[in-house]
Amino acid sequence: MNKYEIIIYWSDEDNSFIAEIPELPGCMADGKTYQEAIASAEIIISEWIKTARELGREIPCAKGRLLFA
Repeated sequence: MNKYEIIIYWSDEDNSFIAEIPELPGCMADGKTYQEAIASAEIIISEWIKTARELGREIPCAKGRLLFA
């Protein structure tokens, strides 16, 4: 299980739930249901990390909940 924050919201434009992982640039997933979006996000987080390792890129440490001012 990952420890990255996942932000989920409904998109009327996409007619789907969107799951964003703010600590991993460009890492997003979607799903027709909230649960589908979470499951897709878990998969895409693993793929994002795998690709970053293969390319020798830095992988941000999960900080958990983000604070917004």
